[in-house]
Amino acid sequence: MEGIGILTILGIIFTASIRSATPLIFAALGGNFSERSGVFNIGLEGIMTVGAFSAVFFSYKTGSPWAGLLGAMVVGGLFGLLLAFMSIYFKANQVIVGTAINILAASLTTFLLVEIWGRPGQTDNVEYFKAVGPFNLFTYLAFALVIVSYYVMYKTPFGLRVRAVGEHPRAADTLGVNVYVIRYICVIISGVLAGIGGASLSIGSMSLFKEGMIAGKGFIALAALIFGKWNPIGAALACLFFGFAVALETVATNLPVPREFLYALPYIMTMFAVSGFVGRSVGPAAGGIPYEKGEK
Repeated sequence: MEGIGILTILGIIFTASIRSATPLIFAALGGNFSERSGVFNIGLEGIMTVGAFSAVFFSYKTGSPWAGLLGAMVVGGLFGLLLAFMSIYFKANQVIVGTAINILAASLTTFLLVEIWGRPGQTDNVEYFKAVGPFNLFTYLAFALVIVSYYVMYKTPFGLRVRAVGEHPRAADTLGVNVYVIRYICVIISGVLAGIGGASLSIGSMSLFKEGMIAGKGFIALAALIFGKWNPIGAALACLFFGFAVALETVATNLPVPREFLYALPYIMTMFAVSGFVGRSVGPAAGGIPYEKGEK
């Protein structure tokens, strides 16, 4: 009986870990495209927020979660475009722009909640993606995209250009690669994927949008990206590691450990990851540095 009990608990933790990792994987893959091209996307948290809200809004208006998913992708891509435009065209500080996007997203969704649903806090329930087996559509999609992202980044000419632009943009420019276009494409892809990550929470795990539901997951995804050394597979494994920490909080109610500590565990692990405690990670050499064509 004890063996059956242990296996049951392990199964619950395993399933909960994968579910918790799903939105992180989307955001981390998005961050990988952006940062590999040389643009830091600190705004993942905000883009996930608007993605989660947009998914519920479009599902609410159409009665279709597929429309919600498409809406999250479009709105996420538009916010990615905003980040790209400010960072690439205006050469603004990418950390400040990302932070501004996070603030804008939180404020905008709070305002629209009252304007559309007439109250703060949360939306009405909408149509959502129900589970197929132990997981929903988003989980299967997330792991498929890990493989696709790895293949694109390391096995295609486009991926080679992305990595070249992120490491040596001037050399890439000399060889005929349009640095600006590559960076725009990658940051927009980043926004689309982060938007899907937000949608996986609102119309995947739940059937509504709640203020604060992202709860730092965009920043945890950034930590997973660093922990995974800017590699799609490494980032996905790191997301599973963080997902395991979240799963512990949800199932370990009977452990002789303060529940507050378990709740804080993913964020503590995030700080360790970004501080280099778990190993030094070196990002793309041109990351965060605006490119000026013709400048020597």
